[in-house]
Amino acid sequence: MAAKSSARPPLVALKEVRLQDGPRPLFDGVDLAIEPRSRAALVGRNGAGKSTLMKVVQGLIEPDSGDRSVQAATRFAYVSQEPQITGDTLLDYAASGEAETWTAEAWLTTFGLDPAKSTQGLSGGETRRAALAKAFAEEPDLLLLDEPTNHLDILAIELLESELLQARFALLVVSHDRAFLNRVTDTVHWLEGRRVRTLSKGFVEFDDWSAKVMEEEAESLRRLTKKIEAETYTFYRSITAQRTRNEGRARALDAMRADRAERVKDLPKDLNLGVDSGSLSGKLVSEIKGVTKGFGDRILFKGLTTRIMRGDRLGIVGPNGAGKTTLVKVLLGQLAPDEGTVRMGANLEPVYLDQSREGLRSDMTLWDALTPGGGDSILVRGRSMHVAAYAKDFLFSEAQLRQPISTLSGGERNRLLLARALAIPANLLILDEPTNDLDMDTLDKLEELLEGYDGTLILVSHDRDFIDRLATSTLALNGRGDIVETPGGWTDFIRQNPGFLKPGANPRPQDKQAAQDAVVEARRVEKAQPSDRASKQKLSFKDTHRLKELEGLLQTLPADIARHDATMADPGLYTRDPRAFDRAMTNAARARTLLEAAELEWLELEEKKAALAG
Repeated sequence: MAAKSSARPPLVALKEVRLQDGPRPLFDGVDLAIEPRSRAALVGRNGAGKSTLMKVVQGLIEPDSGDRSVQAATRFAYVSQEPQITGDTLLDYAASGEAETWTAEAWLTTFGLDPAKSTQGLSGGETRRAALAKAFAEEPDLLLLDEPTNHLDILAIELLESELLQARFALLVVSHDRAFLNRVTDTVHWLEGRRVRTLSKGFVEFDDWSAKVMEEEAESLRRLTKKIEAETYTFYRSITAQRTRNEGRARALDAMRADRAERVKDLPKDLNLGVDSGSLSGKLVSEIKGVTKGFGDRILFKGLTTRIMRGDRLGIVGPNGAGKTTLVKVLLGQLAPDEGTVRMGANLEPVYLDQSREGLRSDMTLWDALTPGGGDSILVRGRSMHVAAYAKDFLFSEAQLRQPISTLSGGERNRLLLARALAIPANLLILDEPTNDLDMDTLDKLEELLEGYDGTLILVSHDRDFIDRLATSTLALNGRGDIVETPGGWTDFIRQNPGFLKPGANPRPQDKQAAQDAVVEARRVEKAQPSDRASKQKLSFKDTHRLKELEGLLQTLPADIARHDATMADPGLYTRDPRAFDRAMTNAARARTLLEAAELEWLELEEKKAALAG
């Protein structure tokens, strides 16, 4: 589909651009035009060359062949995936290009940064916002952004969206954030198969369009294959062809074969993701009652009461620094609350994918990262695999295995973290910012995998589309000590809690009024029926006694299950004593059934107790 017609010539145009990268070209006949005030997305798989193409557009890389034309006096600004912040202060950095000092100061303030702040020790979000402020302050004709939403919280992403929609410059952006692209773009350039196809509509139309294009490509390849088969049969079996030795026909057949080989090489490779939910956890994963947590004088969240049950998909959202990672650690019992209680369920096997990428040293190789214990094999969901075969499932070549992690792109490092995490059986999966740097094909595969996962899932993410697709409930923190839980994903949360995340906003005035009304009503009932109210304060003696029994079972049954499982783990037991193996298996199954029933009964009695207490 051709680009939209414009009254003015494009700011930048590429024509038949070719760039070699190793034995095969990275680009082979790329055509691309950036029109004034257009807002274009550049999408494609990891490794397709999106970042390189942006540098070609800006003139930072010279192509091997083809033409690049630029309007006279066109000003560029570029924010890379990993900006380097230099200078003594943020103002020094933001004004180090072509921006006026006062403009740089204004944009730093707009993006929530103190211009006098040192450039040392910045968080990922502060680094990104400083780079964006510098780029906006330079007032370019064309702004190029490479993964601009990485490390930004939702409020900062929405601010960036608003500023881009009001801007007068043209935009070319690489991003995996579907919600962001849906809102800001009016054109999509798709880098696939070493060429660029252009959709003259916003990203919201991209999925349907690209699926149709891929269907047409697959049909074209199928027709070519059939034609080669027919020509091959005719060429080698036809008496006429054998007699005439038609060299022209032979060359045509070779050309078709070469064309097909190139098309097959350009077909996207499939990411082979898998996850094992391990053994069945208890019905209850975590119960939180009246939990408050803070550091120093700052309260991160207060009065949280909730339950996480087996199979739940909990999304956690909020500004950077609001306490999302702290909340996860409290929910998992890894960090003690200041007030309240946390009760963990039985038989939990958690795996935590940490956004800080801890455990990945830049000097270690990909091989080292996948086999921390040494050797050439890795235990993948209970079975041994050669490290090269497992790495191939995550689109790593054998040549990359001995390269240091510092040479990997952000998307490749995130795929490596996924490879390590998904090798371990887990009935509780905690993913902290899993979407950073991943391309959309990988994101789609990850979403598909998690949709079929039958364990419990906790997602910490600023990716609104990702939360919408996967979360069945959402916990939100606003950084001022407030916390709220809403059924559904991001869209459901924001619809039911408008203004909750806005700085300084009164998050839920209607809830405060409802709470005051409830208190008034409770006091009225208490005055009107004091004797009846008093009689409903406690569980009956029988229920109280049963609750204590259940609490004892919830402590002893997991140990019984572990003991029976350890017995069955003896590799020679079945051969030596089949009856002992059968007894252990039966006893383990019975204990698991008892544990699940005890958890359900305990939950019912706890709910009854809470209701009686008002």
